[in-house]
Amino acid sequence: MSSLKFGTSGLRGLVTDLVGGPSHRYASAFLRSVPADGGDREVVIGRDLRESSPGIAATVADAAAAMGFRAIDCGALPTPALALEAMRRGAYAVMVTGSHIPEDRNGLKFYRPDGEITKADEAAILAALGDLAGAGAQAASPVPATPEPAALERYRRRYCEAFAPGILEGLRVAVYQQSSVARDLLADLLAAFGARVTPIGRSQTFVPIDTEAHRPEDIAFIADVAASGTFDALVTTDGDADRPLIADGGGRILRGDVLGLITARFLGADTVVVPVTAGSALERSGGFARVVRTQVGSPFVIAGMEHAMGAGARPVVGYEANGGFLLGSDVTIDGRILPALPTRDAMLPILATLAAARAGGTSLAELVLSLDAGEMASDRLPDTPSERSGAFLAQLRQDAFRNAFLRPVGSPGSIDQQDGVRIELDGGRTIHFRASGNAPELRCYAEAGSAREAQDLVRWGLAAAAAAMAERR
Repeated sequence: MSSLKFGTSGLRGLVTDLVGGPSHRYASAFLRSVPADGGDREVVIGRDLRESSPGIAATVADAAAAMGFRAIDCGALPTPALALEAMRRGAYAVMVTGSHIPEDRNGLKFYRPDGEITKADEAAILAALGDLAGAGAQAASPVPATPEPAALERYRRRYCEAFAPGILEGLRVAVYQQSSVARDLLADLLAAFGARVTPIGRSQTFVPIDTEAHRPEDIAFIADVAASGTFDALVTTDGDADRPLIADGGGRILRGDVLGLITARFLGADTVVVPVTAGSALERSGGFARVVRTQVGSPFVIAGMEHAMGAGARPVVGYEANGGFLLGSDVTIDGRILPALPTRDAMLPILATLAAARAGGTSLAELVLSLDAGEMASDRLPDTPSERSGAFLAQLRQDAFRNAFLRPVGSPGSIDQQDGVRIELDGGRTIHFRASGNAPELRCYAEAGSAREAQDLVRWGLAAAAAAMAERR
């Protein structure tokens, strides 16, 4: 059985299941599912720095040519930079990336001319894939893709034109380069805005940086760097640079949803759209006309932003718990316009968070403390089939079971059932159970006043859920 599956953002799976025919078929299915508008149909193609990505990108270009599209090779660049190029050209796009997952896996992210594909688009791709069963051999004489090296520079210029040159003047920033596709761009941009940049940790092999579930070795590396007392911040991104990671001068990694909150405030957002896994500090912080919560996944956040803009809200932004920031509408920063880019982006929250600290004359740690964001924790029960997690979640939706289940930790209040079951507890705490969208896992998230309390709540939640599921067997 193939490991390839659509998750919260794009198609992912083992490299061995994706190279060759499968990537050709999925790219063909995507292009077959889009409207036949009869124009000069183009597909822009980008990739991250995984060893398998160039070959898969070449196969995607072959598929595009076979489907009657002109393939444009944008090379190695951030996913949001590729999306920006697609919007500029009115073209479709395919990004070859596995984001933060290990190098033995990879994936494809698909874009329409107006942004990310929707869940309805995913269904159309799968339907077209069924029509292409048995197809997928690469062309005997592949047509070379047309190179477009300027796409990355246009993305860089987007930020140089929107932010004032001295916004980061004097900040000492370590750029953890590892294998991020934005490693050189990130250092260059921060320096252009006045930061004193020190590139560190460049890697010739792929490093799977997860900006939400941090690896112990990354936590230790960041702590070691901070111990020197040399830096005000450390910044990096995941593999395709649509998720940011920022640590303060003491080596403490800032939560992704906190970065989103800081960025939304910096941009003067009217309406903020987030998944249910984002922290409740967003509502407590005030200053936003409306907060909208959705299911987990950028397609749902984008749909929420579109609905808000349809109702007349401006500016509208969104972010995810992993820190990826989505700009639904144009914003003005000190008289400079930053155009909308409705896809996850790491560069904007990195620049905005550092700029907010610099403008306030405060450290990152002090800036976060001022938000009263509380603490969050999360973990998972692996090897939990969807039928088991689904049955548990169904029980949790029942008042009697929920009250008895949660009695050891508190009294349940209001619940959100958009994506799993998110429950408010007494004492300003929350606990949230949901089934993973791309793995056989039950996930648990908790929010509390202290890190220890949040971690204890997650540990209790997973143990109690495992016991409840075992009783049903």
